[in-house]
Amino acid sequence: MKIRNKITGLLAVILVASCATNPFTGNQTMALVSNDQLFPTAFQQYSQVLSENKIITGTSQSEMIKRVGQRIASSAERWLNANGYQGYLEGYQWEYNLIDDKSVNAWCMPGGKIAFYTGILPIAENETAIAAIMGHEVAHALANHGQQRMSAAYIQQGIALAGNVFIEDDKTRDIFNQSYGIGTEVGLMLPFSRSHETQADEIGLILMAVAGYNPSEAAELWKRMDANSGGQAPPEFLSTHPANASRIENLTSLVSRANAEAKKYGVASYRPLGKY
Repeated sequence: MKIRNKITGLLAVILVASCATNPFTGNQTMALVSNDQLFPTAFQQYSQVLSENKIITGTSQSEMIKRVGQRIASSAERWLNANGYQGYLEGYQWEYNLIDDKSVNAWCMPGGKIAFYTGILPIAENETAIAAIMGHEVAHALANHGQQRMSAAYIQQGIALAGNVFIEDDKTRDIFNQSYGIGTEVGLMLPFSRSHETQADEIGLILMAVAGYNPSEAAELWKRMDANSGGQAPPEFLSTHPANASRIENLTSLVSRANAEAKKYGVASYRPLGKY
């Protein structure tokens, strides 16, 4: 019993002590790993990805990726400074690269290292849609979603260890081990990941609007993404991402808020779609 109490107490202390504030939501988030630890590893992994792939440079599309990225990062800094978070971006090192790959994908490492694959460009169709994707990826970095996912994984592992210590009966322990992984993945980790995607959509919509891009295009982008998928997607409860229909509905509902935020920063009209 003493061991159980110690483990429970230790987990509670870690959770309380290792929290950070999300500036966009005001909510406390898990931060068992500091950015000082996370960023160097992420930067190293990003450099490795670049070394193993063909990077497109000197083209209108690669320059567009960098231009849009810089505008979104600048809008993030404006928003953070205006809302009392000066210095929040310390340690971030923004970088935007276009990778020659047919995958329909884009991603962001913790600390601001972003990659777009050429396969996503035909579906994006225009610069404004690129801004929607870029805003979403930048939002992941700003909200420290990588840090939170790693922290959640540590907690998941810690609870598994505690369960094996607490449960003394071998048969019960075996049942616990067999069900715990699937149960926590479907009931905890996947919903956690989907919530991050929804949050990144919301933050990204604001960032693209403040940068002068029409937030209405984000939902249109996801309509094209949905059409491109051909309906080949797992059920939402088994996915790391919200269903396309849910995403489109959510993005559409958030446009008015993004428009209102943009007006606060003097954005009276939006840039043309910028087809390429």
